[in-house]
Amino acid sequence: MQRSANRMKTISGLVFLLSLLLLAACATSIRSQHKISEIRINDDFIIVTATAKDTLSSLAAEYLNDPSKGWLIAEFNHIKNLTPGQELCIPLFPFNKGGLKSGGFQTVPVLAYYSFSKNKPSKIAITQDDFKAQMKYLKENGYHVITLDQLLGFLDYQEQIPEKSVAITFDDGWISVYDIAFPILKEYGFPATIFIYTDFIGGGKAMSWKQIKELSEAGFDIQCQTKTHRNLTVLKKKESFKEYFKSLEMEISYPKKLIKKKLNKECKFLAYPYGIANNLVIAMLKKHGYRAAFTVDNKSNPFFIDKYKINRSAIYGKYDIEKFKNKLSVFQNMELK
Repeated sequence: MQRSANRMKTISGLVFLLSLLLLAACATSIRSQHKISEIRINDDFIIVTATAKDTLSSLAAEYLNDPSKGWLIAEFNHIKNLTPGQELCIPLFPFNKGGLKSGGFQTVPVLAYYSFSKNKPSKIAITQDDFKAQMKYLKENGYHVITLDQLLGFLDYQEQIPEKSVAITFDDGWISVYDIAFPILKEYGFPATIFIYTDFIGGGKAMSWKQIKELSEAGFDIQCQTKTHRNLTVLKKKESFKEYFKSLEMEISYPKKLIKKKLNKECKFLAYPYGIANNLVIAMLKKHGYRAAFTVDNKSNPFFIDKYKINRSAIYGKYDIEKFKNKLSVFQNMELK
């Protein structure tokens, strides 16, 4: 009897030791600075326990090699902040690239601005204070301003973006973008894209190439809005179809080459003048290497939107903050009633 009991103790000890060895096999490393184990679940997840020194950004930097991806950890664990001792599952892959949920799907608003003024709004000119209030609203309400490259990754079903993502664009190339919008965006750390039509640049109310280069070097994305801003879908008076076709190719190809020459930058996006296009225009864009194009249809964008008909919402000068909020739809509810 005693021999049997000893044998059971030995077996129990071996089982316990084996369990420890299996756990050690799962653990890939020790977080030496915090003396807390991390456990890797195959190549997809790591389980960690947060310490007082941790933040979402620091965990993202440590495990995802990108401090800006703290939102990915937060969204997976359905949290906004960390507390010491909290156990977290860190996903090592994009777990919801299309933003699909049981009740609907993610949509991304793309905002289109034109010009700005110090204190007097017009139809297309937003005051400095109103623009700052809009950017402040985005920052304080958890919106993530993304680049068009990130948006394209989402539309290509290759990249996951934050649930409350929004993109910011400017049309034409007005100098007030440089004077008024640029400092405010720098203050909030927001990226933006400027669509320019190249014949406008250097004019009295437009930016110079020097200013555009400064914006580009500061991280702003410079893209095309054709050469002259003509309506790409309509023949001019007494214009033959052959002349229209030749003009259309010039409108699309010339600014791409000029921006390459001036900024050493490859353009891949175009904003349609007046927000309209047809099948010939889209075919021409594809021929010249554009990967996406933008309208001014007042809608947000799911991942399955036509990449040559991406929606944008125009933000006009006399919009109050409530009208601005209405442009920020980030989810399409599809629950059956």
